[in-house]
Amino acid sequence: MARHLITSALPYINGIKHLGNMVGSMLPADVYSRYLRQRGHEVLYICATDEHGTPAELAAKEQGLPVDEFCAQAHDAQKAVYDGFALAFDYFGRSSSEQNVEITQHFARRLNENGFIEERAIRQVYSPTDGRFLPDRYVEGTCPHCGYDKARGDQCENCTRVLDPTDLINPRSAISGSTDLEVRETKHLFLLQSKLQHEVEEWVSRHEDDWPQLASSIARKWLNEGLHDRAITRDLDWGVPVPSDTWPELAAEGKVFYVWFDAPIEYIGATKEWSDLDPENRDWKSWWYDVDTDVRYTEFMAKDNVPFHTVMFPATELGVREPWKKVDYVKAFNWLTYYGGKFSTSQKRGVFTDQALDILPADYWRYFLIANAPESDDSSFTWEHFTATVNKDLADTLGNFVNRVLSFSKKRFGEEVPAGGEPGEAEAKLGEEIARLLAEYESQMEALQFRKAAAALRALWSAGNSYLEEKAPWLEIKTDKDGAALTLRTAMNLIHLYAVVSEPFIPATSAAMRQAFAVKDDTATWITADEARALTTLTPGTPFTVPPVLFAKLTDEDLETYKERFGGSPE
Repeated sequence: MARHLITSALPYINGIKHLGNMVGSMLPADVYSRYLRQRGHEVLYICATDEHGTPAELAAKEQGLPVDEFCAQAHDAQKAVYDGFALAFDYFGRSSSEQNVEITQHFARRLNENGFIEERAIRQVYSPTDGRFLPDRYVEGTCPHCGYDKARGDQCENCTRVLDPTDLINPRSAISGSTDLEVRETKHLFLLQSKLQHEVEEWVSRHEDDWPQLASSIARKWLNEGLHDRAITRDLDWGVPVPSDTWPELAAEGKVFYVWFDAPIEYIGATKEWSDLDPENRDWKSWWYDVDTDVRYTEFMAKDNVPFHTVMFPATELGVREPWKKVDYVKAFNWLTYYGGKFSTSQKRGVFTDQALDILPADYWRYFLIANAPESDDSSFTWEHFTATVNKDLADTLGNFVNRVLSFSKKRFGEEVPAGGEPGEAEAKLGEEIARLLAEYESQMEALQFRKAAAALRALWSAGNSYLEEKAPWLEIKTDKDGAALTLRTAMNLIHLYAVVSEPFIPATSAAMRQAFAVKDDTATWITADEARALTTLTPGTPFTVPPVLFAKLTDEDLETYKERFGGSPE
């Protein structure tokens, strides 16, 4: 059985992330990791804060903090939110770690030894007002391709085109806002991606048919346009320093590696951080070095990160000429929009993850986001849609089923699972339906089709309601007490099944459902097809309690409150 290495795109350090960031990488990676663990696979889910680059310096400057202190505080703040969302990382590291510095510098040295790094004199934007060269992200202006007036010097946030600062129309300093900019000569290291084009093309060709169309089409677009040599150093005070033993002059000038060079390497660095905490029992190289046939590596990211993970980082790994593990499957997502407009960290537009947890528990958000994941195209968050989904799927379909089954059984049969008669035709029919839906759910989870998996899970919940409506134990008990007891016992077994298989989506709610039953040695991590057909996990006499309401229905007043606080449009 293959081991599963899972990473999600590193959240940037310059603030709490919005819901679009959550659904575009970390949350689906968590859902998939949880599912695989339940199915008995060995899983390592690694993530980290991406702490280098211009925005970190700017955010620290804005708060009046040294950049290292700012990053430490911001890392802890982000981790607290992810804990609130129940993201079960095996390790959540930091790209500023000593481990990432060590491995990034190793990669750079090896690329240089193999002829894939070259020192070049280039002309770069300099700000006399600020008294410094301006790295790409320190230059802002209008995108020449789409006209977006807040494009950065490395990439346009609106159209995702990769840029150079000199491409921008009406450029200005992101530090001072000054438009008094000059172009001066300075030296930087370039990764010679053009020399690796053929190797990257061959590697992508072996994988792209298995990837989602979104990931493969973006990778192919970059390759068709041709890989260009790209500067991998910057003039910054904060970053992985260029090693002085290899480039003494640049090191003396304080050059650091470009954040997009060291950030993907942090997947490896964070694994080493994890391993170094318990080196006797953890071996980071067993996940990353010379393990192509043993480890299946899956990456999760939004579409703007795809080029760096499908082209640039693989080029880096290929160029070191060492057997580092490369990604097997890239799960790429489109964007979640806010009423059709973009969520934006920099412009503070939309719902941010800390705000979401202030409003409602994590399971409300986890379910909604995955059930509406932007897989085939962009999807829109609206408060109306969120409220309707919570009320229909969570409160009515699942929550109400659990509450009325357990409440009615407690009232009529006491606080133990009733015995009742032998299963009949209705129970056999239900068992076959549950087994079929469970297989569909498993199939979609294995295929990483999250919206379809959510639909299959919802159908499992709905099957219980259909069975209950068909049997109507509140009427059945008047003429057939044993029949009503059988119905309730079967429904309770469904609740236990829901508790197990819903855990990847709604872990806190699943735990509450599971804890409602005092099952001795309840170690089930999944439900087999035969168990789904039989629905006899809970034996008569098993004590149970009625949990608090699992999901509160959201009212029209709630809806108006949310819209007033956050706005009902992206503007």
